[in-house]
Amino acid sequence: MPADPPPRHPVTVVGLGADGWAGLTEPARAALRAAEVIIGGRRQLDLLPPPDATDGCPGERLTWPSPLRPAVPRLLAVHRDRRIAVTASGDPMHFGIGRALVEELGPDGVRVLPHSSSISLACARLGWPVEDTGVVTLVGRPLASLTTALHPGRRVLVLSAGADTPARVAGLLRERGFGPTRMRVLEQLGGPGERPVGGAGGTPASEWDEPAGDPLNVVALECRRDPAAPGPRLGLVPGLPDDAYEHDGQLTKRYVRAVTLAALAPAPGELLWDVGGGAGSVAVEWLRAHPACRAVTVERDPDRAARIARNAECLGVPRLRVVTGTAPEALAGLPTPDAIFIGGGLTAPGLLDACWEALPPGGRLVANTVTLESEALLAERRRRHGGELIRLQLGRARAVGGFTGWTQAMPVTQWSVTRPAAPGPAAPAPDNPGGQRP
Repeated sequence: MPADPPPRHPVTVVGLGADGWAGLTEPARAALRAAEVIIGGRRQLDLLPPPDATDGCPGERLTWPSPLRPAVPRLLAVHRDRRIAVTASGDPMHFGIGRALVEELGPDGVRVLPHSSSISLACARLGWPVEDTGVVTLVGRPLASLTTALHPGRRVLVLSAGADTPARVAGLLRERGFGPTRMRVLEQLGGPGERPVGGAGGTPASEWDEPAGDPLNVVALECRRDPAAPGPRLGLVPGLPDDAYEHDGQLTKRYVRAVTLAALAPAPGELLWDVGGGAGSVAVEWLRAHPACRAVTVERDPDRAARIARNAECLGVPRLRVVTGTAPEALAGLPTPDAIFIGGGLTAPGLLDACWEALPPGGRLVANTVTLESEALLAERRRRHGGELIRLQLGRARAVGGFTGWTQAMPVTQWSVTRPAAPGPAAPAPDNPGGQRP
């Protein structure tokens, strides 16, 4: 079916502050006056002067339906012959509608007239450098996604989903051991009703009991962790403590996980298949590497699949997609991965072949095993496709009577390989420079 033709005129997106029409530049006002149809949220449309006012905006006004994203192409197509203006909050390209419009029409089809964002205004009020301040939006996103931004000493601004967001944030902070975090709420930033809540120095999340206020608010956090809080401290790099996960023993252990993630090399926007998810630890830490990373984990056991979802929620990446099913059959129909990790089930007929064929050129595959049977499979695939085969051996110091000795864990064999850009002979293995098979 052919795509709808684009609008005849570029769509103008106008950012509005809480001060509404009074805070707009003349080019922004002129764009709204000239528009034949103005699309926006009810709050933004209500900030415009009436159509019949001397300085009014006479265009037809339409509110976005819910859900918004699927409605964008339809509304643009219906009004393609008219001059369209879209209203947005603050900077439309910062967690705003501007992104969806540019994705739909391309940069040449959209003209953006931004206002000061709530982030800039909040940092100005607080005296925080914008470049040193973390930003998390909870508009249309789970509360748990805030978790990955919580680090002692970090300043974070939270874009609220409504009047109840500050209380929900305070509850999450208490649950995650960040009760001492100082909280301030900035309502109606830049408008006549601007109001700070929480005192000049902020209120500890553990003591937050402010009633719900204005739904247009930003929550400012100065993160502090309770030294007595239970549970491990969660850092930025892969290799979270094993006890950060709920598991039944099927878990890629901490140090092996760190090596595995290094081999997988996550990058922003890339998609991981985690095949044989177990506790989901590799997929979880792939997602924690960057907010734009994506992951699907495939796990045949329903109890483990449910456990993976709980781990993802607890560790701040509820966007992890969990597929309950047996690979390779459960891989059918999944989006093309940038990387694949196989943590279990290597001897399942057709699994390795299906994963290799699913990879695009430049895609990475990493497989771990502790059994001789699976190790033989990986050695054969290394001869066929190249890559690197390593053995990881970990020892832990344990009490031996009155002394201390080493207890060795089961060795882990890991194969990592990048699919070549074009079919060709496998690269010679590092220990076989002549390329001849032993």
